Amino acid sequence: MANSTQTIIMAALSTLPPSHLSHLTHSISAVFHRHLRRLSALLSSPTLFSLTLRHLHSLSLHHKSLLIARHLLSNLTLLNHFMQNNGPETPAPPLYSAACMRLRDLDAVLLLLLLCELHQHDRELLDSPPSSWRVVLCDYVSKSMLRLSSFGGCSSGEVLIQYIESVGRSWNLVNVMGLVGGGGEGKEGREPAASAAAVVALPSVEAGGGGECVICKEEMKEGREVCELPCRHMFHWMCILRWLKKRNTCPCCRHRLPTDDVRREIERLLEEFAKIGGGAGGG
Repeated sequence: MANSTQTIIMAALSTLPPSHLSHLTHSISAVFHRHLRRLSALLSSPTLFSLTLRHLHSLSLHHKSLLIARHLLSNLTLLNHFMQNNGPETPAPPLYSAACMRLRDLDAVLLLLLLCELHQHDRELLDSPPSSWRVVLCDYVSKSMLRLSSFGGCSSGEVLIQYIESVGRSWNLVNVMGLVGGGGEGKEGREPAASAAAVVALPSVEAGGGGECVICKEEMKEGREVCELPCRHMFHWMCILRWLKKRNTCPCCRHRLPTDDVRREIERLLEEFAKIGGGAGGG
């Protein structure tokens, strides 16, 4: 699973022009630096570490998995920003804003990921009481630094390798922990609704006449304002708004729009990256 995800990300990265790739690398490095500062603050403060660990212990397995999924989605959203032909002049999306992830949750997910990595490295290190985990983690990081120390002073290629591996590990954890969905999704197996932000951003275009709205089967009269999806299929506004309240796919081609369901949104982005990377490989 992780290897497959890493292959998808690598193929997608290979399609970026040098200027976009350079700016993406700079943005990733800035995110890594922020994470390092938060981890340093956690490990150097017994009080902050204790509060964060207590917060983690209060969360169910589902909510821990959801934290990791939101963290992963934020990183994938950064890549998607540059995959959409946004150059260095276009501001990157804000990561971990109040609407995305609270600072307390960022601290919790960074600590959780570090604990998972330590557990994979040497399970016996966490057999000690939780009260001693901060010392254990400090000693572990200071000796190996895992990949953390390389975040700050490595080459562009190494930054991207760290990013690719981080995405793969996070997605693997989400699947191992069994996250079904998140963010207000419907029942398992049911398509999620399109996100409100995606719907609001849909453009209104003038119908040319002669076309049919496949939802209501009625003609889209010439000159009438209709909705155009990213796949270029057009529909009556009232028809598509009702449709997108229940599902995030185009009625014609099944093109997927963004959704507030965290897991489904990760899957949608990985699917888009796979198409982009696969197209490059097929060229």
